[in-house]
Amino acid sequence: MPQSVASFVPSRREFLRLGLAGFGSLALPEFLQLRENAAQASSGGKKDTAVILVWLRGGCSHLDTYDPKPEISTDYRGPFAPIRTKTPGLLLTELIPRQAAISDKFSVLRSCAHTGGGHPAGSLQMLTGDRDPQDKPGPIYPDLMTVANYLRSDKTRKLPNYVGVNPIVTYDGFKIAGAAYLGPAYEPFAITGDPNAPNFQVPNIGLNQPGQVERLRERVTLRQSLDALKRGLDHSQATQAMSSFEMQAYNLLTSPEAAKAFDLTQEDDRVRDRYGRNRWGQQCLMARRLVEAGVEIVTTCFDGPLCGRVGNWDDHAVNHHVFDALAYRAPFFDQAVAALIEDIYERGLDKKVLVVVTGEFGRTPRISYVASSGGGVASGAAGVVQPGRDHWPRANSMIWAGGGIRTGQIIGATDKRGEDVVERRVGPQDFLATIYHHLGIDYRNTTILDRSGRPTRIVDGGEAIRELTA
Repeated sequence: MPQSVASFVPSRREFLRLGLAGFGSLALPEFLQLRENAAQASSGGKKDTAVILVWLRGGCSHLDTYDPKPEISTDYRGPFAPIRTKTPGLLLTELIPRQAAISDKFSVLRSCAHTGGGHPAGSLQMLTGDRDPQDKPGPIYPDLMTVANYLRSDKTRKLPNYVGVNPIVTYDGFKIAGAAYLGPAYEPFAITGDPNAPNFQVPNIGLNQPGQVERLRERVTLRQSLDALKRGLDHSQATQAMSSFEMQAYNLLTSPEAAKAFDLTQEDDRVRDRYGRNRWGQQCLMARRLVEAGVEIVTTCFDGPLCGRVGNWDDHAVNHHVFDALAYRAPFFDQAVAALIEDIYERGLDKKVLVVVTGEFGRTPRISYVASSGGGVASGAAGVVQPGRDHWPRANSMIWAGGGIRTGQIIGATDKRGEDVVERRVGPQDFLATIYHHLGIDYRNTTILDRSGRPTRIVDGGEAIRELTA
């Protein structure tokens, strides 16, 4: 693909070489608009779509949720009984009865596999398409959310295009998602804290006094005038990020739409109860409010105290009694996800909004027994031998809802022990392609320039999963 304005960022020296009558005569906002217009052209243009990615940080046991194997031996089989669902032939486990009751509104993919055995590598494979099986400190490729934000960004929006409600950021000091060479301007507007807390507020949203808004507008106008030459000449990544951040902050501070979208007190108490009066439930409710208000990309990470002692789904025996941990977190997880999916359909958002629920990998089918490293929620006291399941990138299950896709499907299969994919294997590149396809991004032909100036495909060799495309 030939280099376009979307990927050409001239340096100060190049501005002087080109002459101030050329590119140098453009103010930064105009230049950024050219970049965005070209990026949108390469991505196939705008489309009224959105995606909510629910991320199970640490990796969920597929055998104990979406891919039960009731006939295998107790070396593999957990204690949870399989239950029937609304989908013919689909069994889930008793841990997720609410999801079983609405299985006609989602499809289960049981056959995702990759080579990233550590949390950083597995997350980077799934979220950025990095094929390296080794862990690394952070992403060398931008993740799918920041790529989509880059290709579809619009600085005039009253709301951010990409919001992380408890965003996907790190795992034990490793950065597992991020913008890499696209720069911080395209990373999410981050919502932290517990949305269920009575005093919860999203800071810097919606000034409610007209005088404050007018004073802010005057200050921004003055600042823009004073900085015009600097902004016209300096197109460094840091300056672009600052411009983007300033515009985003201004829009958020002055937008009544933003204030309303982030305010969960606008919801009826019955709706809040339906999602669950806990952190995960209210994160999902906020995600629904945001896509309904026009945000295109929302991630929400399920971790923290609702997971058990170590705050994630990494159910090694040293961390958790795997089955106690799953039983502890399942009611919160089941209710939040089921309510989100039902709400998307009931509000007529099911063509627009694609909901994906997954973590970086599955868990070992064979149960291990190791001494706990410490007592707490869902874990025996230190030294107590308890069951666990370890990392398993060779098989992972996930669910997909909305997005105009055909639901009530079972896609792919693993062998009788749940160890390996035996039918319809898909990988991270296919996962990425499917989400890009829903967002109207031409994943086959779109490239972005990396740090060395080399065009890099946003999807390397993958294809959108045909069963999950509208």
